Amino acid sequence: MVTPPVVLTIAGSDSGGGAGIQADLKTFAALGVFGTSVITAITAQNTLGVTAVHPVPADVVAAQLDAVLGDLPVVAVKVGMISDPAVAKVIAERAGDLPNLVVDPVLVATAGSRLGEAGVVGLLLPYARVVTPNRHEAGALLGRRVETVDEMVSAAAELAALGPRAVVVTGSELALDVLHVDGGSTLLRGEPVATGNNHGSGCTFSSAIAVRLAAGDAVPSAVAAAKDYVNRGLRGGASWRLGAGPGPLDHFGWSA
Repeated sequence: MVTPPVVLTIAGSDSGGGAGIQADLKTFAALGVFGTSVITAITAQNTLGVTAVHPVPADVVAAQLDAVLGDLPVVAVKVGMISDPAVAKVIAERAGDLPNLVVDPVLVATAGSRLGEAGVVGLLLPYARVVTPNRHEAGALLGRRVETVDEMVSAAAELAALGPRAVVVTGSELALDVLHVDGGSTLLRGEPVATGNNHGSGCTFSSAIAVRLAAGDAVPSAVAAAKDYVNRGLRGGASWRLGAGPGPLDHFGWSA
């Protein structure tokens, strides 16, 4: 038996199971790594939105992080929902122990509820190997609207200048993303999926990148593999009717 790589998610819990910690752990399991978790917030959430958020105190986040890092050989880390500067500081202080750090700046849920603050996420950018905002999150981080492809290209380069080694600005329903790495930008085109079931797609994308980085992939290859995985998840769950709002992805290929 081969011992699986260990990947860590630091994120909020989604009681509806479509995003956050739950989506991350499903992605890790589907892609063959051993998932561990540090919960930063507990949300009361379903496909229609978020009705309550309870932040986990920074000292409890630190204790969870120390417990995982003190015993398990983590080889990649994904960071999602962070709304407390004290929690961001905890993560930043341990950045040297967080290899292949992928930061997904979760600012607004699919249904529109605000989950994080751009200033807090900004504290982690210098420590990231990859940052994965969608175009709206990129705009929030930069303080302006990011809508067109040209604006996505500019935003990716500007965010890269803040410290991360690579930035992927995703086009969401456009299926067109911009990767900025090693000083240059590349357009990544995909096949749009006609579905309203996209809850957790950003979480899934960043988690899949972390999995591929754990396997030793270079950033462009990791991003391409994650993009393909999300596309398959969107197609698999397109006909699902789970809840009255945007539903989740098919992480395990149940509908294949």
